Amino acid sequence: MTSPVAEHLRLSDFDYHLPETLIAQEPFPVRDQSRLMVMDRKTGAIQHRVFCDLEGHLIPGDLLVLNDTKVFPCRLMAKRNGGGNAEIFLIGERELNLWDALVRGGGTPGKKLKVLAGIEAEIIGVGEDSYRTVRFHGVGDIRQMLTEIAETPLPPYIKRDVTADDQDRYQTVYASQEGAVAAPTAGLHFTPELLQKLSVKGIEFATITLHVGPGTFQPVKVENIADHRMRPEYYCISKETAARINSAHAEGRRVIAVGTTSLRAIETAASSTGVIAPGKGHSTLFIYPGYHFTTAHGIITNFHLPKSTLLMLVSALAGREKILSAYRIAIAEQYRFYSYGDAMLIF
Repeated sequence: MTSPVAEHLRLSDFDYHLPETLIAQEPFPVRDQSRLMVMDRKTGAIQHRVFCDLEGHLIPGDLLVLNDTKVFPCRLMAKRNGGGNAEIFLIGERELNLWDALVRGGGTPGKKLKVLAGIEAEIIGVGEDSYRTVRFHGVGDIRQMLTEIAETPLPPYIKRDVTADDQDRYQTVYASQEGAVAAPTAGLHFTPELLQKLSVKGIEFATITLHVGPGTFQPVKVENIADHRMRPEYYCISKETAARINSAHAEGRRVIAVGTTSLRAIETAASSTGVIAPGKGHSTLFIYPGYHFTTAHGIITNFHLPKSTLLMLVSALAGREKILSAYRIAIAEQYRFYSYGDAMLIF
């Protein structure tokens, strides 16, 4: 739901300058010791905390909505016939050994790429946004081999090789439903101990699944942001989760999304009165200033790229000027940005 004001916002209205040195290249040594900026979205007031201090900003009865999606190893290195490197970035499985993928080098339909001895990937079609349809030959089920032959898909702004540590740290501690090509990074700050401490205090939890796809990070290429379209991403909300959120909403308790993906999932499933319907589907919801939130009262999130749909989403919740002001403060205070960076609590 948009307002006339939103229709006049331009892509350039969501730009800011970030020193490259503030782009986190490594996870913080201890998950819940990363920094936490706490922002009152009504006043714009800001506090500087550590993530393990989250307990002090929540009250019994608050409901945190977690995304339990799990990143799967989806970056495959390959060779072109005749030599030369290629990369196959798997997006989603259509059927056995038939995948949607992004292919770098050798992505022309009809081409075959060598993955391993006896295993080839054939490019059989081109879809929207340069997606390729890829069929694997010489293997019973390529998915069963990905843990051994594919890499964890770190974002391109992390300028280093993937390490064994990333296999653990680029997952939330509650990840269970495999299918994402990127982590729901707001959840990376939680530890089992912190979750237990919050539970003892009376903080409640509900889980949704939204498999993060390239659509979440798809660049906005239109100056009028209202013209941007999100690619579909699969989500699932159980009856139990819907009931917990609906109960909190009816009782006037706060519903706080852990991450933009959790927020998009529950807002996708919400009616105009904020009632959540359980079920599965594909979300194409694009949230930007002018959007009317029906369910979420707040969000825990990381610091996002300039001109991104994620920055637009948090601007819709707290106001563009307040968010850009908070980002200027974060830069001055040397917060760490993006996937392995620090966090914000906005409520």
